[in-house]
Amino acid sequence: MKKLALLFLILMSCSSENDKLNYDFSTKFETSNGMQTATYDETILFYENLAKRYEEISIKAIGETDSGKPLHMVTLNSDANFNISEVKKDKRILLINNGIHPGESDGIDATMMLFRDVVQGEIEMPKSTVLVTIPIYNVGGSLNRNTTTRTNQNGPESYGFRGNARNFDLNRDFIKSDTKNARTFAQIFHLVQPDVFIDNHVSNGADYQYILTHLFTQHNKLGGQLGDFLHTKMMPQLEQKLSEKDWDITPYVNVFNRTPEQGFNQFMDSPRYSTGYTTLWNTLGMMVETHMLKPYKQRVEGTYELMKSMIEIIETEGEHISELRKNALAELQKKKTYPIQWAIDTTKTSTLQFKGYEGHMVESKLTGTQRLKYDRTQPFTKPVTYKNYMSSTLEVTIPKAYVIPQGWWNVIDRLKLNAVEMTAFEKDTTLTVQSYRIKKYDTRQQAYEGHYPHYNVELDVSETQITFSKGDYLIHTDQDGFRYLLETLEPQAPDSFFSWNFFDTILQQKEGFSPYVWEDKAQELLIRHPKLQIDFNLKKTFDEDFANNWYAQLDWLHKQSEHYEKAHLQYPVYRIE
Repeated sequence: MKKLALLFLILMSCSSENDKLNYDFSTKFETSNGMQTATYDETILFYENLAKRYEEISIKAIGETDSGKPLHMVTLNSDANFNISEVKKDKRILLINNGIHPGESDGIDATMMLFRDVVQGEIEMPKSTVLVTIPIYNVGGSLNRNTTTRTNQNGPESYGFRGNARNFDLNRDFIKSDTKNARTFAQIFHLVQPDVFIDNHVSNGADYQYILTHLFTQHNKLGGQLGDFLHTKMMPQLEQKLSEKDWDITPYVNVFNRTPEQGFNQFMDSPRYSTGYTTLWNTLGMMVETHMLKPYKQRVEGTYELMKSMIEIIETEGEHISELRKNALAELQKKKTYPIQWAIDTTKTSTLQFKGYEGHMVESKLTGTQRLKYDRTQPFTKPVTYKNYMSSTLEVTIPKAYVIPQGWWNVIDRLKLNAVEMTAFEKDTTLTVQSYRIKKYDTRQQAYEGHYPHYNVELDVSETQITFSKGDYLIHTDQDGFRYLLETLEPQAPDSFFSWNFFDTILQQKEGFSPYVWEDKAQELLIRHPKLQIDFNLKKTFDEDFANNWYAQLDWLHKQSEHYEKAHLQYPVYRIE
């Protein structure tokens, strides 16, 4: 019996080894001659088999998505060491995100081939760079396959849908984290702490000769020596390497229904977007934007070559990148102010030798009005003005700390999700703080990603003493989450939690008055406060609408009285200077 058992184990072991040798690592993209993209199940199975066959590959299911299926994280390390905290001591990490918009599937197929070709020796194994990929980020959208929703796109034959399982556009969710996908991405991001980040997309908006365009995070916003490196070294090196491989590339063509030769601006990636979010931790980020009208095969091959080139840059510049990132936070914290709003700097531009097609306005046979039409028989190379410099239009002084009452758990949860360090008061504590009151704001009139965001926020600022309760949170800004804190807790920042409606309950007055009761009390108020009587008279004199609205008059007086609730329009996050 013992001999039979031993023979059985040997046979099973041989069978297992043969299975490893017999995996077919051809991708759906390759077997379909560049016409099809892998499904979610095919993609995950591919990486699982790759991990079984090659010890340099690891795949883990990590965290939830709105679809009910997990996100996966695939890691490639030449040392076969997958302890991230150990790996980061002497290597750089490149994080590649795919399928955030699953109809833009180029990166899904390109990254499968990239990982395979590295471990099979077709590409030189990176010595000091670890590759990490989220194979398909928008799992729900990937499962919702169709052949028609990418109206402007030339292949593949079928693909996933832009919205996730709850119809969120995940590339607008990195700050507000409404989805399980975004929450799991934050978990992966803070585990990996990537030095460089690539998010693979497909473009929309204009016709031109390029297959590849790049959308690096805005260099002025990234700032300092790190921003200079991105703008003057990493981007030109990537363009040069691709040019040497006969792959032309240009900055993302940020136009809609007009021709690029009129000039265009760099896209500003605020923190709602993937590269805007990763910038908050001084990660060098870029989106790949292939051209939707080019054949799918060319787009995937171009994405593959771009990622190869980026690995080469990280291998060469890795130590320099580590040093720049290490210094970036300290460089920012030395400053007294932090920029939270940006605009195009009209005093500086770049010139692109742009390869486009002639476009003309012609009469539409459909609508009878003028429409844009490109003529691919008339290619050109022309100098085009590219406005890729930005300057800050609003800066805030950098506080030493913020205080947030524990009742705002929805915000506190998101801070914790993003590894923000905070300390709960052990007892009731009175502090002198800077206080914001919402003076004015505008609100979007149409739903946007499950919200009606605010903008054009104006504040009244004052200094006051407040007693905070045991369990409220003190959050020092001297930490890795420095940028994240200012971008989310300063209400005038475009992607602040205030802008995203997390504090909307303060905008609604909870206590009011009955006019027949308040009118008598209001008259007593004016008798006790003669100056208020003068102000009231002046307002009626110079504000006709106010003078003709009896309720507005009573309401104005109520707001000047001790009866007016302090919570109305009071921003509940406080600053310690």
